[in-house]
Amino acid sequence: MDFNLDPTQRELRDLAADLLGREASTARLDAHDAGDAPFEAGIWKAMGQAGLLGACLPEETGGAGQGPVEMAVILREVGAHVAPVPAYASLALAAVPIAAHGTPDQRALLSRLADAETVLTGAWREAGPIGQVTATARRDGDGYVLEGVKTFVPYAEQAACILVPARVDGADVGVFLVEPGAVELSRHPAATGEPMSRLALGGVRVGSDALLGGTADGAAWRTLQSSAIAGAVATVSGVIAGALKITTDYVKTREQFGRALAQFQAVTMQVADVYIAARALDVAMWAGVWRLAAGLPDAAEILSVAAYNACDPVLKALYTCQHLHGGIGLDITYPLHRYFAWGKHYAHLLGGAEAQLDAIGDAVAASS
Repeated sequence: MDFNLDPTQRELRDLAADLLGREASTARLDAHDAGDAPFEAGIWKAMGQAGLLGACLPEETGGAGQGPVEMAVILREVGAHVAPVPAYASLALAAVPIAAHGTPDQRALLSRLADAETVLTGAWREAGPIGQVTATARRDGDGYVLEGVKTFVPYAEQAACILVPARVDGADVGVFLVEPGAVELSRHPAATGEPMSRLALGGVRVGSDALLGGTADGAAWRTLQSSAIAGAVATVSGVIAGALKITTDYVKTREQFGRALAQFQAVTMQVADVYIAARALDVAMWAGVWRLAAGLPDAAEILSVAAYNACDPVLKALYTCQHLHGGIGLDITYPLHRYFAWGKHYAHLLGGAEAQLDAIGDAVAASS
C-alpha cells in the first residue's frame, strides 16, 4: 500500500487541522471543562459547516461518500486537538455502519448529522472480552424484544439513536437502532470528561424496521466492530502526535543547569522512544484503515495490531511525555493532561493490551 494520502485526503486533513487549530484553543477547552455541557457545541457546529462531518456520509444524505481512510483522517485531527465533540461516536460507531448497511429510511437519519444537527452513537462494548455479544434479540410478532447490558456508550443521552448489537434468536448478531428513551441509562463519565453510559435493555421492544439493513447475518456487526476499532486507533494516533508536539516544544525551551532539556542525551532518547511508538501506531493504523476501505480479509488483524500499539506502547509513551514535563505534566491547568486522559480512555475502550494480543492470536490461528 501507499502510505501517502491522496490530494483529496490531504485537503481534508489540512481543513480539519486548520479548523480545529482555531476552534479548539486551550482557552476554549478550559472553558468547556469548567462548564457542564456534554460537548463543545461551537466546535461541533463548525465541523458540520466545514463539511467534515459529511465527508464519510452517503451523497444522498448530503455527504461526500468517502470511506474509512477519510474517517481516520478526521478523527486523527480530533485526537490531535483533543476536541470535546461526539465525532468518534457519531461517525465510527453509527454513521459508517448505517451508511454501509442501512435501508433508505435508516440512512435518512444521517442527513441531519452532516450539518451537526444531531448526535448518533453505538453500544459496541459489553463487560467481558472485546467483541463479545451476549445481548439477545427475541422475535416477537413483527418486532423484537431486546435483553442485555452494554457499557462504554458515549453520548448515549444526547444521541438521536443508539446502534445496539444483539444476537438474534441465539444465532447471528444483528444491529438494532434504538432510541435512548427506550432503555435505562446509568451515567459513568470517562476520564476525558465526555458523557458515557451503561445501557440496560431490559426487555425493550423494537419494530422490525429497527434492524439495521433488515438482516441479522452478522455483516452490520462486523462493520460496526471494525469501524469502532479503526476510529479509536485513529483518534489515539492524533492524541500521541499532539502530546509529542507539546513535549518537544517544552524540552526545546525549558532550561536546566543553563541548557535546554533537548540538549541532554537522555531526554532526546526518551523523545525518540515516543516518536517510535507514535510512528508504529501510525503504520498499523493507516495499513488497517486502507485494508478496511479495500475490503481485504486481513483488515481486522492489522487493526488489532494498531489497537495493541494504542493500548501499550503509546500509553507508555504518554507516561514518558508526562515524565519529561516533570510536575507540570500532571497539572490540570496545563494542556498535556487532556492527551493522557484521552489515551487512557481509549486504551480502556479497546479492552487493553492483553485483549488485543488475544485478538491478534485468534486472527493468526484462523489464517494458518
